[in-house]
Amino acid sequence: MEKLSIKETRNLRRRNRSKRNNLYHQERPRLVVNRSNKHIRAQIIDDHRGQTLVSASSNDKSMIKDISKAKNKTEISTKIGTVIAEKAIKNKIKKVVFDRNGYPYHGRIKAVADAAREAGLEF
Repeated sequence: MEKLSIKETRNLRRRNRSKRNNLYHQERPRLVVNRSNKHIRAQIIDDHRGQTLVSASSNDKSMIKDISKAKNKTEISTKIGTVIAEKAIKNKIKKVVFDRNGYPYHGRIKAVADAAREAGLEF
């Protein structure tokens, strides 16, 4: 078994520290954000059932028209936030717990959270 590098262990520790207070809420599922250099994904997960309830991604085929109009990645993140909130409200999910997945809360991660709040989700 290979040892993890110092950078990998630090990232895992940060990721788990941000999840410590977010897991296992009875009435609130988690809104998890995952980003890469090109794309951003958001999912609403029910930890008790182990199911993904709603998801939105920048590489979904239904999002191609909206994403092509965006000027930068932050605008794409804003659109993902509004889409995930609209889908959640359509599925009768109003309250969620935001899980930033170890990423710092600024830039694209903050754009997703702010857009979801404006579209009607409560954190």
